[in-house]
Amino acid sequence: MSQSVPSREVARRVFAEEFNDAGYTFKESDDERAPVYLLLPTGERANRVFVVGTLTEKEDVGEDSEYWRGRIVDPTGTFFVYAGQYQPEAASALRELDAPSYVAIVGKPRTFETDDGSINVSVRPESITEVNAATRDRWVVETAQRTLERIDSFDDEGNEYARMAKEQYDLPTDAYKQAAIGALESLDTETTDELASDAPEPEP
Repeated sequence: MSQSVPSREVARRVFAEEFNDAGYTFKESDDERAPVYLLLPTGERANRVFVVGTLTEKEDVGEDSEYWRGRIVDPTGTFFVYAGQYQPEAASALRELDAPSYVAIVGKPRTFETDDGSINVSVRPESITEVNAATRDRWVVETAQRTLERIDSFDDEGNEYARMAKEQYDLPTDAYKQAAIGALESLDTETTDELASDAPEPEP
């Protein structure tokens, strides 16, 4: 078992298609405060994630207090983020942002079992920042690279998280390879980027 260290976990880059297929969570120690990991189908653990996409919708779904839901779209699918009184900075950002706009989000994966037994996955954001088109495109490229790296090492003998993924998910990694390639190809088509013409120029 890995020894727990009191440092912040690496925020994993993951596309929406793979993130939404995940649903199995685990701890690596019995400590009450041990981090909870989401097991990604390509064989990696994620206690935190880093996503960039288009905020297409936002809504205050709270009853007694503000509780914001945001819909973030990347080239492969949709992330849902939820922020309330315990994430005041992220909730404030969702309140102030206009949709559509590009956003970068660092947060923790959260799973929820529905009445029919399926698992929904969302992000509880630590931070939400508005970004430009160049930042979004760079995230797509780097996330595709990370995804393909995970797939390349999926069958390595010492890859314990890939073994776990094979046990927990009956999902071929080819789908995520095609999603990553498709995401890269989407950067080459001007029609997919409805905000590009309005985005500020990247810093030199």
